Amino acid sequence: MEPLLDTLGRPLETLRLSITDRCNFRCVYCMPKEVFGRDHVFLERKELLSLEELARVAGVFAGLGVRTLRVTGGEPLVRRNVEHLIELLDEIPGVGIALTTNGALLEEKAEALAQAGLDRVTVSLDSLDDATFRALNDVDFPVQKVLDGIDAAAAAGLPVKVNAVVKRGTNDDGVVALAERFRGTGHVLRFIEYMDVGHSNGWRLDDVVPAAEIVRRIGAVWPLEPVGRERPDETATRWRYADGAGEFGVIASVTEPFCGGCSRARLSAEGRLYTCLFALRGHDLRAPLRLGCSDEELAEEVRSVWSRRTDRYSELRTAETAAQPKVEMSYIGG
Repeated sequence: MEPLLDTLGRPLETLRLSITDRCNFRCVYCMPKEVFGRDHVFLERKELLSLEELARVAGVFAGLGVRTLRVTGGEPLVRRNVEHLIELLDEIPGVGIALTTNGALLEEKAEALAQAGLDRVTVSLDSLDDATFRALNDVDFPVQKVLDGIDAAAAAGLPVKVNAVVKRGTNDDGVVALAERFRGTGHVLRFIEYMDVGHSNGWRLDDVVPAAEIVRRIGAVWPLEPVGRERPDETATRWRYADGAGEFGVIASVTEPFCGGCSRARLSAEGRLYTCLFALRGHDLRAPLRLGCSDEELAEEVRSVWSRRTDRYSELRTAETAAQPKVEMSYIGG
């Protein structure tokens, strides 16, 4: 198959499927209570793509070259019958299925997800300190329950990645503790530079702990060896512990943007296609779906959108662009 390329020669290889705009956390950098409070209006059920519609769209993308499907939210595990969606996606030939979660419901769902065909899971965990973690999720959820979910996923045979967003003065003092906790476990820990996500909420460059600083802090405790990136579209630069205790990664989307290798498209829960995390608007796929379009007609719509893609927001980011409105990260799954 000839790869579907955008204007900068980047192929379409990964589709992030948001299946809900709801979440059981109110993380202060993603869904703060002052924006997503009791009066916030979430999507109605009829507005969401059904599980069957999600699977159909995923199949069309697979036919265009997508090889990784990542199920996201909001928090995807709050969507009813998410295990059935995994079963439907597992019927699509030639794709790997991943899921990103905050881990709150993972302990009870890990085995069913694995049985349904999930290939791997990524868990968001920004701090091991219980007080810090409860403050960050802002619903007083204990960190131990997320750790129990990680253990349950591993016991179910799911490879686990752990993502930690690092913000200066908030949780950066726990970087080494996180590294120590996951050294030698077989889990892959990835530190993510704090970004100017959708609600903006006073994002400042001073809040960013550069990836190079994170590596220096860990390297001061355990000698490291660079691994780099395996693929052009890999988001994390990897480092190996010299003593053989595994590796970790750093995602430097602020200080070392990697737009040049980005091969990811994002589908919102109600069927809007976004070609960048920081896009201002999406392209409606739900309407043609529900008006009875064929798979080839839907594929042609996707080809048209991707072939015109020019996005490279992180490479162009400035103090001015950071203040511009953009889609909520919780809405399209990060």
